[in-house]
Amino acid sequence: MERLSPKREVAFGDGETNSTLLMDRSTSLVAELLEQLPHLRTQIYFKSSLTALSHAMEDQVLATSDPPLVIASFQQERFYRQEAHRYRRLGKKSDHIYIFSAIDTSFKDNEEICTTINFDPEDALSQEWHLMVIGKTFTSCLVCRECEENNNNGRGKPIALDSARRFEGIWTFDDRVAKTATSLLLEKILYYRPELAAQIESARNYYLQDIEETEETPGRVNPDAFVERLVTHLQAGQYRVIRAYSSIAKKEEKERLLRCLTNAIRRSLDIQEILTITVQEVGEALSACRCLVYRCHADTKTATIKHEFLSSNVVSIQDKTWPVADNPLLQGVQQEGTHLYIQDTATNPTIQNNSFLSSLVAENQIQSWLFIPLLYQGQVIGMIELHHCYDKGNPWSDDDIELVEAIAPQIGLALTQAEAYANLESLNEQLEALEQTRSNLVAITGHELRTPLSTIQVCLESLINEPDMSEELRQVMLSTALNDSERMRRLVQDFLTLSRLESGRIEWNPEQTSVEECIELSLSNIAGQNTETSLPSIENQTQGNLPLAYVDGEWLVEVLAKLLDNACKFTDNDGQIRLFAQEQDEEYVKVTIADTGRGIEPSRLETVFDRFYQEEGALQRSTGGTGLGLAICRQIVNKWGGEIWAESPGKDNGTQFHFTIPTVRVQATSSVRR
Repeated sequence: MERLSPKREVAFGDGETNSTLLMDRSTSLVAELLEQLPHLRTQIYFKSSLTALSHAMEDQVLATSDPPLVIASFQQERFYRQEAHRYRRLGKKSDHIYIFSAIDTSFKDNEEICTTINFDPEDALSQEWHLMVIGKTFTSCLVCRECEENNNNGRGKPIALDSARRFEGIWTFDDRVAKTATSLLLEKILYYRPELAAQIESARNYYLQDIEETEETPGRVNPDAFVERLVTHLQAGQYRVIRAYSSIAKKEEKERLLRCLTNAIRRSLDIQEILTITVQEVGEALSACRCLVYRCHADTKTATIKHEFLSSNVVSIQDKTWPVADNPLLQGVQQEGTHLYIQDTATNPTIQNNSFLSSLVAENQIQSWLFIPLLYQGQVIGMIELHHCYDKGNPWSDDDIELVEAIAPQIGLALTQAEAYANLESLNEQLEALEQTRSNLVAITGHELRTPLSTIQVCLESLINEPDMSEELRQVMLSTALNDSERMRRLVQDFLTLSRLESGRIEWNPEQTSVEECIELSLSNIAGQNTETSLPSIENQTQGNLPLAYVDGEWLVEVLAKLLDNACKFTDNDGQIRLFAQEQDEEYVKVTIADTGRGIEPSRLETVFDRFYQEEGALQRSTGGTGLGLAICRQIVNKWGGEIWAESPGKDNGTQFHFTIPTVRVQATSSVRR
């Protein structure tokens, strides 16, 4: 038989012969065979089964003396290399050995013993596995195409075991089926190697006679029953292997997820990092279109989505508000503490009968919905949600749900630990603040109490030990002691006032109050407290057409008096203080006290309202005071719903203190709303 190069190319369209051989190369041989013999039914075979069948068919050829027609296509180059030694032996048995091979396949060692046909990469043969054996005493036919799901396992990951690859096709000893399939393959050979026309015609005449006959030729070998039992046993064993591998893969995935999350928890207590890893790993492991993780408790109304995993072409709900209290499905999961899986939202009665859920599902394209609660000590503290969008995708199995439920306690523990750590940090900050407050309290009270007490003690001792003291000097001593005792009283009063304000033990009596009258009262208080001390010039620039305020007038006078007193302390006698009030909007009046005094650094404009704050230090002040006045003012203003703030260009440029007072209109609006 003439041997031809497997590398020879054919120029299509040169003549009538080539044009008649044109065919659709994208059509599978399995599909063509089923079209001609519609009574056939395909089966699923594993790659290991095909290897065993191919070897059995080849061994049958080697065991007989009858020279058969053999046509083989092994799909991948490594199979050619494995079968090369077998086909060197087969080539000695017959002149009609044909091997379909990919263009880049090296099969040079067999050029002298078989005919190689290179097919194009686009040809359906690249995804098929065929072996035809036609002899005078036996026939064997194996026609298979690789299943599409071999490329992935339904989870977007390649199958690890080559033996687990699946093929759909037909294996039979039926004479008519074998000859029909062989005839189709011979046409493919002529398509690629038209120069073999005479050789192929000779094979047709010798091997494919009586193709329409249905009865078996006397003396033909038909070992179907025995071989089918062997193949069934092999297939069953392969199924068991795949099930075992699947179980191992599930356990490995579970351990990998647990290990990944455990490492994240050990590496950092940053809950944001842990939840980011969680949505990514869980979303990828279950091939979800969307995966959400968020915190929620029994009394949670809504949750803001901060952690989300998305597949391509899925609408994001990052940073959006997600309903919790209004979602009956989620509420049921919280109450039961178990997962909920809705495979098809379009047929779920709870969703279809609830307009809110129906709109939520439609807006976010949810077609499958899985809820996994995050538990800690039996209480739901968070939720994992998985969505399939656009199409339902692969349904989540019980193993998939168990996988997520296995990691849920780890996430719940991480949430609790992170929350406890955050609380601990907050408590440490509070302890530091309390320690600083204690230190300031000791320093200030020590200074503010010791100084007047020492003065009072000296004055009283002088009055007792000097009976002959002049009346004028005696009056000075008594006046000094009285002033210092008043200073102590105000110090104690400020401590008690701030304590009552912070603990909420103040009884408020809001009523319609004239802002102008309160300003006048505060100015009178300042003048009365400083009868023997010269003060800077205080100018009241308030207009007389302000709306009535709805506050406790006594506390409004207290705020005004303390702000005026603070302005007087830090303004020289030749300085100026201006006080004015104006209607800010329909609901508030803004009061401003501006001075030309020392001013405040911009970085400390908020700090001045802290308790015990003293710009010059607790023990190095040139002015009296405890540093509680502005803290008391802030507490009072905040209690009636106003705001207080300070403005200053900087040192020696004066300061403006502003605060707002609610008007009667605010009370009227609140009453209407109630």
